[in-house]
Amino acid sequence: MQDPLAQQIALFVRYLETERRSSPRTVDTYRRTLDQLRTWAAAEGMPLDVGKLSVVHLRGFLASLFDTNASSTLSKKIATLRTFYRFLVRRKITKQNPAAVLRSPKSKKTLPRFLTVDDAVRVVEAPSEDQGRDPRLAARDRAMLELLWGAGLRVSELAGLTLARVERSRRTLRVLGKGRKERVVPYGKPAESALEAYLAVRDELRNPKTGEQHPEALFLGIRGTRLSARQVQNIVHRYGALGMGRGDLHPHTLRHTCATHLLDAGADLRSIQELLGHASLSTTQRYTHVTVDRLMEVYDRAFPLAHDPHPHDEE
Repeated sequence: MQDPLAQQIALFVRYLETERRSSPRTVDTYRRTLDQLRTWAAAEGMPLDVGKLSVVHLRGFLASLFDTNASSTLSKKIATLRTFYRFLVRRKITKQNPAAVLRSPKSKKTLPRFLTVDDAVRVVEAPSEDQGRDPRLAARDRAMLELLWGAGLRVSELAGLTLARVERSRRTLRVLGKGRKERVVPYGKPAESALEAYLAVRDELRNPKTGEQHPEALFLGIRGTRLSARQVQNIVHRYGALGMGRGDLHPHTLRHTCATHLLDAGADLRSIQELLGHASLSTTQRYTHVTVDRLMEVYDRAFPLAHDPHPHDEE
């Protein structure tokens, strides 16, 4: 028989899946944090019931994670605990919400990393130079890279694309973003050419024994199965290394690069916010800092005397 805490976690997970309709990735993130809490509580001899866990217990759990997790990760775990307890209070499973008083650690705000246009082009064109790659996979990889950079998609959004969500005649994608919110994202002619080249060979990506392939997924593996977000990440690592010597290149960097290049080209923040699917404009505004920093670097190179408050030492 399950202990009360395991039952409470299972109830919360069902709520996320059926009522809140959270993505599998989000559900897994919540579940892993709560399973960590239960494992810690059991090892420390703490009560396995939310109604008996105090804020002291929760702080002890978070303290156990401090040395091995970044402050941003700890903040996400605290957010999970708050959501979990709010759900249980609403369902009258517990009256107390000790998670409400937990404070997130201060995290250093870092500006988004991005590539120059030249570096982005090298990465996107790398599949065409990948001599050891199956040409069908190279075509697929080129299309994915074009969409990550040109459309600013999240890696989960790219992996989740279906054939039906591609409006080829209008050059748009119907993308399911965070919270399963749908938005329409345009893509340019380079991405169109790459996507058409891939779609011309997509049907050949099938299980060699059964001839089966995923009927809906846009991007397939060599055996006809849908590519996972992790596989997409590995593909980006591959071409980051081949194109510019960066094996640690992440898909999100291409998304940041898309936003930065659009802003440099004169796009307004609201349009970029809609393209990227940001819930808050403040998230998009981070890119203005990036472009201002770049402008100052250009200024300093163009006007080196600006560093010297007394450039002429004249009396």
